[in-house]
Parts: sequence; structure tokens; C-alpha cells
Amino acid sequence: MQTATQSRPDIFRISGSEAEWHVERNGETSIPYATKEAAFEAAVAAASNAIRNGHEVVIVVPGVRRGESLLGGEDTDETPWSSLT
Repeated sequence: MQTATQSRPDIFRISGSEAEWHVERNGETSIPYATKEAAFEAAVAAASNAIRNGHEVVIVVPGVRRGESLLGGEDTDETPWSSLT
């Protein structure tokens, strides 16, 4: 069993806006992601590796902002699948 050697947690923060989301980890920014959800999935994968290395992990995801789609992607004005029944 490994023991943690780090005193501060690894903080994964999702930031950005429509179609340009990033994962910031301890001050370093990742490549852009098309949606907030995609950035979150990347953060979770990286956080999983950090946990395996014995690190404490924090993931911060902002809520939806006014005028933004729920998942933070571009609004395509297409008909939603749920209305096609």
C-alpha cells in the first residue's frame, strides 16, 4: 500500500465557454474540449490516475450560465430528439 506524499490536493477546474472548455489542473490548462461534459470526462480520467498515486483530488465544474446550453456545447438550433416522438 502506498502512502500519500502530497499535502495539497490536485484541483481539476473546468473553465471556458460554449465549445471551448478546458481542464485546469493546479494552474496548467489542457487542450480545448467541445463541451463542458467532455472536459469533465477528461478531468475524471486524470483524477483517477491522481487517486491511484495517492493524491487527494478536487473537481470543480461551474453550473450553467444564462444563455448557455446545459452541457456547454454550441447550440445548433436542431430539433431535439425528445420532440420526435
